[in-house]
Amino acid sequence: MQVTDAISNDPFRPDVLSGKRILITGGGTGLGKELARAFVAHGAAVYVCGRRQGVLDEAVAELAGFAAHGGSIESHVCDVRDASQIDAMVERIWQGGPLTGLVNNAAANFIAPSTEISPRGFEAVRSTVMDGALHSTLACGRRWIAQGLPGSVVSMLVTWVWTGSAYVLPSVMAKTAVHAMTMSLAVEWGRHRIRVNAVAPGPFPTESAWEKLAPIPKANVGAASSEQVPMGRFGRMSELQHLLTFLQADGCEYLTGQNIAIDGGHHLAAPSTFAELGKLTPEDWAEAKALVRGRAEAEKAQRSAGGAAS
Repeated sequence: MQVTDAISNDPFRPDVLSGKRILITGGGTGLGKELARAFVAHGAAVYVCGRRQGVLDEAVAELAGFAAHGGSIESHVCDVRDASQIDAMVERIWQGGPLTGLVNNAAANFIAPSTEISPRGFEAVRSTVMDGALHSTLACGRRWIAQGLPGSVVSMLVTWVWTGSAYVLPSVMAKTAVHAMTMSLAVEWGRHRIRVNAVAPGPFPTESAWEKLAPIPKANVGAASSEQVPMGRFGRMSELQHLLTFLQADGCEYLTGQNIAIDGGHHLAAPSTFAELGKLTPEDWAEAKALVRGRAEAEKAQRSAGGAAS
């Protein structure tokens, strides 16, 4: 699956993020890595974090080739579910200079009938999405306020925060909480010149997300389909990169407290949720669950083998 396109039709000057220092949580893969690519190319010092050192090393090696106009890329191993790890990481970064921006991108999700969600499954999603965004935002916000510095927080959300969505209940609840945090802190921190916004992408295919949310052909519906998008296609990565670059750049200081949908009009015209999964049979669910579990076990085995080799 092609998930990356060139940063085409770039509306910004090449060094628009020169002097910016931006942390992206979950920045070693998927959307986070693509955002890091754009920020580095436009001159920002970018810090990506995640739980797997090997994945982060690969991302840094790849993205270093895009560094221009003073841009750079650096990684930090951090489990965003742990507030103490987040604060320690932000403190390490701050020792080299204060961050100017934060992108709350770390996420977890899976499809399942809500009656089958275990407490552990719910916690895995909630702690990554909601707790991670909260503690990352507070770690940066406290420092900005204490030093009298402006800042820009952008959280990656979904259009389901306005509609809800069946079969992804933990993600809906966690993302909606971050949506509420965005609006609340925009008001509380506005006087400190700290902008707090969010972006709700429609279908922008990435390998890791699609494998979990559409593990079998019958699950390729609603939120994971381009057929009902008014523009008739998936989003192009450069389009998302442009929006996030704008939100981290200077010149839009009056924009705060917003969740901006970038989905080709999908949520306005079609069921952009997973409601159609109600058509799946118990056998379909069993097949999807087995495939997701098999991939997770394969990834775990691969990580263990890599650790043993090192």
